Amino acid sequence: MKTLVVAVALLSVVIGGCGVNKAYVEEQIQASEGRTSAQIAAVKGTADANKAEVDKLKALANELSTKTDMALNRAKGFENYQIIWQGEVNFKFDSWDITDVAQATLMEAGETMEKNPASVIEVAGHTDRTGSSKYNLLLGEKRAAAAKRFLADHFGVSLYRMFTISYGEDKPVAMPDEKGAASKNRRVTLKIWGPMQ
Repeated sequence: MKTLVVAVALLSVVIGGCGVNKAYVEEQIQASEGRTSAQIAAVKGTADANKAEVDKLKALANELSTKTDMALNRAKGFENYQIIWQGEVNFKFDSWDITDVAQATLMEAGETMEKNPASVIEVAGHTDRTGSSKYNLLLGEKRAAAAKRFLADHFGVSLYRMFTISYGEDKPVAMPDEKGAASKNRRVTLKIWGPMQ
């Protein structure tokens, strides 16, 4: 009888333990399903955001392609261009004012462009090494813009025919140890490109 009581007691512990384990397992499964659902929702949200970003990038690529095609169509014919005139104008320290000597060179450039209506001009601003690189880039831009404005004002050269850039101090024509290097480097270089004749 004693053995039977022990067996019944063991059996109820096992059955009771299974009930506890079953509830625990179900609880863990539900928690895992909740986490999995949250992860799936997060992945879906990321996938949707990525798709929207991909669509945006595709639209941007198409727009860029269209603009590139337009630019190439406008540039057709320029592959046969060559330099037909070049000159240089110098500036005083920390200045972008056009001097009398600079005016004479710019007048020659303007006259060349008038004689060659299909020509374009490249206007590049330069500085000496005084000052910071950032300041010199801005000063080079101001010098190039002053030359461009002179050609527009005096000769009516259309803006689309003039291309400006600033090199600041990066492309010196004279090295610092040369005599008068700083004044030689404070300049705008001009190149007129026209069709080969």
